[in-house]
Amino acid sequence: MVEIKTPEQIAKMREAGLVVAAMHRACREAAVPGASTKDLDEVAAKVLAEHDAKPNFLGYGGFPGNICTSVNDVVVHGIPDGGTILRDGDLLSVDAGAIVDGWHGDAAITVFVGEGHAPELHELSRVTEASLWAGIAAMRKGNRLVDVSRAVESSIRRQPRPATGKYGIIEDYGGHGIGSQMHMDPHLLNYVDRRRGRGPRLVPGMCLAIEPMVSLGTPKTHVLSDDWTVKTNDGSWSSHWEHSVALTEQGPLVLTAPDGGRAKLAEYGITAAPDPLG
Repeated sequence: MVEIKTPEQIAKMREAGLVVAAMHRACREAAVPGASTKDLDEVAAKVLAEHDAKPNFLGYGGFPGNICTSVNDVVVHGIPDGGTILRDGDLLSVDAGAIVDGWHGDAAITVFVGEGHAPELHELSRVTEASLWAGIAAMRKGNRLVDVSRAVESSIRRQPRPATGKYGIIEDYGGHGIGSQMHMDPHLLNYVDRRRGRGPRLVPGMCLAIEPMVSLGTPKTHVLSDDWTVKTNDGSWSSHWEHSVALTEQGPLVLTAPDGGRAKLAEYGITAAPDPLG
């Protein structure tokens, strides 16, 4: 069953989404060479406390951090720790979540640590983020879930190929429904799998966390012995971008974007739904 939210519930999710955006701002500033990923986790915890919000990652399935910090060839679910020290040139994914009055927000950004990044890394992040917004733009009343998957995949596939040959769209992880829980139905692939059918029709009140993960090589991954950390099989670096999005009667509202997605959606000729918080 796909959870359909009321406008009042979406407003609460918007509150949670803005906390996530604040977590990202603070973590981006703190992600400097010499900082540990544990330092970033403490920064995120401070933001949560300042907004009287709860972390939705901490304790989820036993996860020990407030955020996921995934460096270079770690795709997702990297555990913050004092021994992982950020270095100049690292590529970092910060996946963060918050709960406000029982309603969830979830988003991820890719951060360039320091300077000296190869052009293909900048392009990798750009391609991944662009595919996220293509997916958000496809979240329209009357479309089906597969239309979001197709938009994400098509955006990536039409980009110029990197020197490594092609972009790897990570196969084993994807987006999801979000609302009264962090992970809910439906599961959202970042590519079209015809065996899964077209998926549910998109209707107002549906909320999705859309999150493409793309590598500079293989789409295949493996999980380390900590049962969380996901790495690419070939050691290629990856990028991860995510937003939580609500479909309303007035169109999509990007719950975890400070402006509700207004600026980016305008590039697609789409007007973002009004912000319920004003």
